[in-house]
Order: sequence, then C-alpha cells, then structure tokens
Amino acid sequence: MNQALEAGNGIRVLVAEDEPLAAMVVEDVLSELGYDVLLASDGEEAMRLAERQVFDVLVTDLAMPRMTGWELIPRLRSKRPDLPVVVMTGFLPPNGREVLLSGQSGPLALVLKPFEISHLVRALEKVIGNRAECGPALLPVS
Repeated sequence: MNQALEAGNGIRVLVAEDEPLAAMVVEDVLSELGYDVLLASDGEEAMRLAERQVFDVLVTDLAMPRMTGWELIPRLRSKRPDLPVVVMTGFLPPNGREVLLSGQSGPLALVLKPFEISHLVRALEKVIGNRAECGPALLPVS
C-alpha cells in the first residue's frame, strides 16, 4: 500500500477555513495523505456539518465570518470534550494560548500562519496520536 495513503488511514477531518485558496490547499494535501476531508467555509457551516456527519478531528481557523474558531471549538467540545483540534491562525493575541486552553480537555495543536504544509500535517498527527491523553495539551508546532 502507498505509504502516503497510510498516514491518514481514512481519518475524517473537519476543516473550517474561510479563505478559499487555503481551504483548497489543506483539502488537497490531506486528501492525498489518505484523510477524508469535510470542508466548511466558516464556523456555522462547520457546526451544521458536525451535526450531520461523524468526524475524528477539527482543523480550524480562528478568524472567520459568522462564527469564529474561538466560538466553534468550545461548542464542538461541549459535545465531545476529547475532540482533537488543530488551530491555524495568522494572529494570536497575547493571552491566546491561555484562552484556547481554558476549559478544554482534549488535545490541541497550534499552527501559526503562514506555515509550511508539513507543519499542519505534523500537528494533525500529534493531536490524533494524543487523543487518549488526559487533560488539555497545547502542542506548538511551528
């Protein structure tokens, strides 16, 4: 079997990204690695998809229209506290790390934009690998 295909092993990733080009690049790379990707253009669409479809991990931007990643993460984790999350953002306020960890119980990785796509893939692998750990884990990747 193709080694790249084994990486994702059919894991379903919900990607919430409002920038079309960035969303397309993330979808293409993750799909090629064997991940099953669901795309949402903002947090509201991601919530609708999450209500109708099962997914294993969330990859989200923080700054999006209608519902931000700041709002999306706690809403999804209220139903699935151990949900693995990768946050992609171009701006993180000084207390952003603390806010992201506040009340969170599942693994979380942070990738700062602009980033190399390999950083996102590594972050995804880390949060998926750390699903079973207890307590929040902020995993800086880039």
